[in-house]
Amino acid sequence: MLSLPVELTHDQAKDCLAKLVAGVDSEGASVVIDAKALERFDSSALAVLLELRRASMRVGKSLVIQGSPKHLTDLATLYGIEGLLPQL
Repeated sequence: MLSLPVELTHDQAKDCLAKLVAGVDSEGASVVIDAKALERFDSSALAVLLELRRASMRVGKSLVIQGSPKHLTDLATLYGIEGLLPQL
């Protein structure tokens, strides 16, 4: 299982994405993301998750997001991408 940090804004997005993508190969058939620690974030968190979804799909794996905060789900709905990240 891979985990999101407590804070994921534009400033942390590039490094966070690199770490998460590096962990994709070590995951099983599904790349499981634990989002319960996430407290402070902006739309960059969604960009990270979308890119992680793409990286997972490239190697034939699905993305599963667990414990996401309600505000992240609301943000995905606001941007109209909730269908791309259905576990939110």
